[in-house]
Parts: sequence; C-alpha cells; structure tokens
Amino acid sequence: MCSQVQKPEISQQNKNSISMENSTTQKENPYYSRTDRTKLNVPNSEWKKILSPEVYAVAREAATERPGTGKYNQFDELGEYYCVVCGNHLFRSDSKFSSTCGWPSFFEADKEGVIYKRDSSYGMERTEVLCKRCDSHLGHVFNDGPPPTGTRFCMNSVSLDFVPDSKTANNN
Repeated sequence: MCSQVQKPEISQQNKNSISMENSTTQKENPYYSRTDRTKLNVPNSEWKKILSPEVYAVAREAATERPGTGKYNQFDELGEYYCVVCGNHLFRSDSKFSSTCGWPSFFEADKEGVIYKRDSSYGMERTEVLCKRCDSHLGHVFNDGPPPTGTRFCMNSVSLDFVPDSKTANNN
C-alpha cells in the first residue's frame, strides 16, 4: 500500500459539497507560479486560508486520498504535472505508468521539482516526496517501479495540477 489513508478534517457543512479535488483557483493563490522556482516560506496558517480543505489536508498535513479516487489515477493525457499548491514542475506525463496501486504513479520526477524526507509514520519506513519549492506533501516513492529507474512515485491526485500539451502549445 502506498500510504496510510487519512481523511481530511472537513466541517459538517462542507461534507456533502466537496470532492478530493482542488477547488482553489490559481487566481486566489498569490504564490502559484509555473515559472518561479524560488523557495517559499509560507506558514501553514496562510496556506489554510488559500487552499481547499482537501488540498490542505494532503499537502500540508500529509493526509492521503483514498485509493482509486484520484482524477489522475487512470489518466493518460500528454502534458506536464505541477504542484497544485505552488505551481512547481514535478513530472512529465511520459514518465507516468499504470501501477494498479490506486494512485497515479511515475517512474521519474523532475530533479529540480521534488525533495525527499524519511517517513516513519504508522510503523512503516517510507520515503516521502515533497515539493521542493513549497514543501507540500505529494506522496511517497518506492523501489518497485519499472525500468529505466526502478522507482515508483506514488502521488496523490489532489496534490497535482495537470496542463495538457495542447494547452501549453496554444499558450506559447
């Protein structure tokens, strides 16, 4: 299993109206940029005001979306994946593969996009993957992936922002 599944704490009034997707728009987030790689030092109290409850729970509190529920789990469009919190580049779609673990999986990350941290929670030894720019939790990495790297980056869809190649080409 990729992660211990934790449910975000959501107020009773929001329980029926939200899904495990980012409902925060980039316009509401002054820190979001797909070009700026400057390290951010934003307190969680500020992120809590900007991010949706689901994104905050996963990205800032290391919760995990339920397996098989993420919008990018069975998704194969060509494009780029960015951190939903800050816009930092994380993955290219051609490194994505079907791992059947219930979360989107990649065999290679942008070396300038992610950092790693030892995670000993829940009685397991794992390697947590964080956004290098904003320190948001993305998921975990395991040594059971396909060639050429042998790694499996098991990510939460709610932590990812996808931009299709068709949109990128039209914006240049």
